Amino acid sequence: MMRRLVGREANGRFDWKTRHLIVIAIAALATYGFLLSRSEWSEMHRWNRAIGDVSLVLVAVSMAIGPLSRLFPVFRTAVPWRREFGIHGVLLGTAHAVIILVGWVNFDLMRLFGYEVHPVTGEYVMLQHGFALANVLGIAALLYAFVLAATSNNWSQRLLGGSVWKFVQQGTYVFWMLSVTHTAYFLFLHFQDFHRAVPEPNWVRMPFVGLVLTVIALQLAASMKTWRLKSGNAAVLAKGPPPRQA
Repeated sequence: MMRRLVGREANGRFDWKTRHLIVIAIAALATYGFLLSRSEWSEMHRWNRAIGDVSLVLVAVSMAIGPLSRLFPVFRTAVPWRREFGIHGVLLGTAHAVIILVGWVNFDLMRLFGYEVHPVTGEYVMLQHGFALANVLGIAALLYAFVLAATSNNWSQRLLGGSVWKFVQQGTYVFWMLSVTHTAYFLFLHFQDFHRAVPEPNWVRMPFVGLVLTVIALQLAASMKTWRLKSGNAAVLAKGPPPRQA
């Protein structure tokens, strides 16, 4: 018999190391594509948005795999990929936060929360309320992400037990909504200040809306299918076994 192909498991799926390498390659190519699409931006904002956008895309893929596997059996082989897409989405989200901290607010945590030094008084005053709220949501999403990424492994699953581990991983939905809200602010609201020139709309606005709506639609469809299956099974059990023939 021929030897098993390197990088694949006995069931034909890629092993976890190969999945990580493939997702890293996908993330790198996507980041490069986003960088090329915004060549007119400053270097910091190009990298900031490219990495942040790819982070959201990877998390969206991770969120979509579960519903897809429930709706279409052909996607069940993709279920193991949820972990790798989620982990690397979190890693890119962390890099996105570091770029903001270093390149945008210059390690000034007050600026991270919307404060600026008043040129007359020399004191911090609240200048960008939306910037503050969006960054608070982003920080909360990142904290959720660290917990999710740290427990996305077989060792944590064995340590916590199935029920506790599943409860922790349900925070994925909170993380997803926080990330979406954080991103939506910077795509649609942040650069609308009355005292500044409004830049050209970011081209990813409509793709972002489509991506979010697609994930929501998949989740709703999968939930409805699961509900119908459980309702049908409950009805069958309620009727009891068919009467025996005489």
